[in-house]
Amino acid sequence: MVVSGIVIFGLVLATTFATDAVSGLQTMESLRNRVKGVFYHAYENYLQHAFPLDELRPLTCDGQDTWGSFSLTLIDALDTLLVLGNTSEFRRVSRLLQNTIDFTQDVNVSVFETNIRVVGGLLSAHMLSKMAGIDLEPGWPCTGPLLRLAENAARKLLPAFHTKTGMPYGTVNLLHGVYATETPVTCTAGVGTFILEFATLSRLTGDPAFEEAARRALRALWESRSDIGLVGNHINVNNSHWVAEDAGIGAGVDSYFEYLIKGAILLQEPKYMEMFQEYVQVIEKYMKHDDWYMWVHMSKGTVSMPVFQSLEAFWPGLQSLVGDIDSAMKTLHNYHQVWQKYGGLPEFYNIPHSMPVDKREGYPLRPELVESAMYLYRATKDPFLLHLGQDVLEAIEKISSVSCGHATIKDVHDHKLDNRMESFFLAETTKYLYLLFDPENFLHNTGTHWDSISTPFGPCILNAGGYVFNTEAHPIDPAALYCCNRFKEEQMQVHTQFEDARLRVKSYERTPSSTGTDDKSNMLDSREGKSNRKPKIPVMSAPSQPYTSRLSIMGQMFLHQDV
Repeated sequence: MVVSGIVIFGLVLATTFATDAVSGLQTMESLRNRVKGVFYHAYENYLQHAFPLDELRPLTCDGQDTWGSFSLTLIDALDTLLVLGNTSEFRRVSRLLQNTIDFTQDVNVSVFETNIRVVGGLLSAHMLSKMAGIDLEPGWPCTGPLLRLAENAARKLLPAFHTKTGMPYGTVNLLHGVYATETPVTCTAGVGTFILEFATLSRLTGDPAFEEAARRALRALWESRSDIGLVGNHINVNNSHWVAEDAGIGAGVDSYFEYLIKGAILLQEPKYMEMFQEYVQVIEKYMKHDDWYMWVHMSKGTVSMPVFQSLEAFWPGLQSLVGDIDSAMKTLHNYHQVWQKYGGLPEFYNIPHSMPVDKREGYPLRPELVESAMYLYRATKDPFLLHLGQDVLEAIEKISSVSCGHATIKDVHDHKLDNRMESFFLAETTKYLYLLFDPENFLHNTGTHWDSISTPFGPCILNAGGYVFNTEAHPIDPAALYCCNRFKEEQMQVHTQFEDARLRVKSYERTPSSTGTDDKSNMLDSREGKSNRKPKIPVMSAPSQPYTSRLSIMGQMFLHQDV
C-alpha cells in the first residue's frame, strides 16, 4: 500500500546531505537574502496592485477581497517584516492599519480564518511593538492600539459561540452577527482553533469572555469524540452530530491537535497535553501506515482515504514539540520525496498509486513542509533540513515567480499557475524559510536576553523567548500573558478593596445607629459579592441571512472517496 523504499532512500539522502551540508555564515546569509527577495517581490506587488484589498492576484496584477475586506495580506505580513528586520515598515504599517481597518462592515467572514489571521496577526504585532521602536502607551503590553483592534475583531466573532454546545458556527456577519439561517455545520479545526488567541486576549485585557468561549468549545469537541477516541471532519455545532466522519490529521482537523499542544505550553495546562497524548495513541493505532498517515472512519478505524494532504506536513513539526524526533524525521522524509518529485506538494496525494489526486493537484505555496523543517532543525541541527528548505526556496523562485508577485501552482504536473497569492505565503511560508536559515533570529531566543518593562505595578520581563506560534505563524510571548494577567488581578483586587471601603462608608452614613445591623450586613454582603465579579461586555445578537460563504480547502468536506 506504500511506496517501497521511500524511507530508506530518505535516510540515504540525509547521510549524503550530512557530508555536503549547507554551512557557513556566508551561505546562510545568502539564503536569507534570497528569502527576503521572495518576500519583498510579493509584498511590494501587493502594495502596488492590490492594497487595500485582501489578496494579490499576481497574474492580472490586481487584487481581490477573500476573507472579509481586512487588507488581510498586510495584517498577515506585519510580524514577518519584523522577523526580516524591517522596523521602519513595521511602524508605518502599524499606523496605517490603525487608521484603515473597519470591523463594522456588513460582510460575512470565516470565524476560523478571521481568528488565526486577523486576531492572531494583530496580537502578535502588538506584543512585538517595543522591539520595532514604536512609542508605547503607559501600561503596555496590557494596553495599546493594536491590542484594541484585535479585541474589536474577536468581539465580532463571539456571537458565533452562542450555540447549545458552545462550539462556534463557521461564519459570522461583522455587522449583524450570526443569521438564523446559518448552517450549523463546521469543520473540526473551526471549533478547536481558538484557545491561543482567545486566551491571550483575555489575559491581556482582563475580559474572561474570550478564553471561556474557547475553553467551552474545546471541551465540547473532546466530549464528542467516537468510542475509539477519534474525531471526524465536520460536526453540527447545535447537536454535536458528526456530518463528515473521516478522521485524519489534515484538512479540517489539523490545527485542533496543534492547539492542544500549544495551548498546554502557552497556558501551562497539563490537561490539554494529556488530551493530545490520548489522540496520538489512537492516531498511531489506526492512521499510521509505514510512516504515512491515512484517513480512517472515526468509529471503525478502517481506512477511508489512503491519501496524504499537503496540510498534513505540519505533523512532524508538531511531533518535535513533544520530543518524538525519530518518527517525525521519517515522516518528513516521505513528504520531501513527494516535493522532489513534483517541485511542490499537491493538495492530495494518493499513497498507493504514488500520484496526485485528480482535481487536487495544486500547490498554493503552503508553508507546512518548511514549518516542520524549521522546528526539527531547531531540535536536531540536521543539515538535511537546510537542504529541504533550499529545495522549497528554489522551487518557489523558479516556478511561482511572475512579474507581479508569486502565483499559486495550479497543477504540480506541468506547473501551470493560478491567479492567486494567499496571505499565508507572507505570514508563514517566507517567515518559516527565513527562520530556518537564521539561527540567531530574536524569535529563537532561549532566555539569554530580555526586555524589562516598567509598569505602574512593577517590572515586567518580556521578549525572553519561548514564543508560541499560532497556526498562521504569528508568535505569542507567554511572558506578556503572565505579566498582564497578574496586573489585571492586582487591579481588580485594588478596585474591590476600594469599592468595599466606599460602600462601608456610605452604609455607615445612612445608618449611624446600631439598629438594623442585620439588614446592613446583608446589603454589604450582596454588594461585595457583586463587586467581586468581573464585568462582561454583552456581545451582539443576530438576525438572519442565508449561508453564502464558501469553504476554503482547509474546510472541505470529504463526500467523495474516489481516490
